Amino acid sequence: MKHRLKKIGLIVLISPILFAADLEPSGFLDARYGIRTQSDPNSDQETLNELRLQLGSIWYHDLFTATVRSDFIYDSVNNLSDPIDLREFNILCSPLDWMDLKLGRQILTWGTGDLLFINDLFSKDWKSFFAGRDEEYLKAPSDALFISFFPTLGNIDIAYLPRFAPDRLIDGERFSYWNGTALSGTPLRTDEPNSDEIAARISRNFQGLELSAYGYSGHWKTPQGFDPASGKNTFPKLNVYGTSARRALLGGIANLEAGYYDSSDGVSDQVRLLVGYEHEIAQDLAGAAQYYTEQKCGDEESRHVLTLRLTQMLMNQNLTLCLFTYWSPSDQDGYLRPSATYKLSDHWKLETRGNIFFGKDNDTFFGQFQDNNNLSISARYSF
Repeated sequence: MKHRLKKIGLIVLISPILFAADLEPSGFLDARYGIRTQSDPNSDQETLNELRLQLGSIWYHDLFTATVRSDFIYDSVNNLSDPIDLREFNILCSPLDWMDLKLGRQILTWGTGDLLFINDLFSKDWKSFFAGRDEEYLKAPSDALFISFFPTLGNIDIAYLPRFAPDRLIDGERFSYWNGTALSGTPLRTDEPNSDEIAARISRNFQGLELSAYGYSGHWKTPQGFDPASGKNTFPKLNVYGTSARRALLGGIANLEAGYYDSSDGVSDQVRLLVGYEHEIAQDLAGAAQYYTEQKCGDEESRHVLTLRLTQMLMNQNLTLCLFTYWSPSDQDGYLRPSATYKLSDHWKLETRGNIFFGKDNDTFFGQFQDNNNLSISARYSF
């Protein structure tokens, strides 16, 4: 009852902005269905069966800008107890000429990787990503204070999250996973720390060369520890120090990113590195490739991942064909994410998408999801 009253109060709170008399709400209505291409004894055959309404609005004031954007969801796959996903609810203001401040629920992101993340320690939604929703839903919202400073030496960004926000994990709710001994659909039990997080970035452009330095203090976003007493997976303390660079090169854009993961509670420190390059191969055909590696300190073995993105625009750019692939030669596993999107009009869009996993072993990152291969279709009306 308390949970229901809380949701009713949230709707009452955001409605004045969503439906302000001097504003027209924007958003979309999205119907999406997904099904496995094989059976999984630990999960339902359907991976998606949802109707999603997104409403959003921006209110411009002389002193601030208020933004609200929320999804209202009916999902028959897991019968959501929380049918409201508040994506944004924040106020942006500039108290000084050289300072911006955003307070509230917002989507946070930085770094140079394409669906690979080193210094971006903000929450990700892997269930949405692997189920076939739009890539925008890989980014989960965060309740944060985000401050930007603009001194002459460069831009300084600071994100403070008063409460730790883990990733939205593959936890048996929609997909099976490797639980340490076998593939399982049993709900993953976790013990989230009751603490805050802080992340910072300093960036500057030197004649076309974009350089950034990063810092993070918080916890691992995915469970890396286990408490035998409670039988729950834990999120050990984590500090990250990193850097990145990006610039135009040989008609394309090259990027480099690195990070040092300083962990605790018996979890090994790591060094992570990412190198990428994107280029227009031909008219309306773009390609991007990345090499990523992570090395545990004191361990001779390392994980390597190669990615490739191909994007082809056809039919006056109304049809978009895209293929994103992950392949790990060290783990001998991978993930294919093909999609086709057709724009019927300014309002209507149709899409089909695949999520295909393969691997030699069940205990590798992509190999554990081999029974979760799925195809999805969607129709969206935007307004």
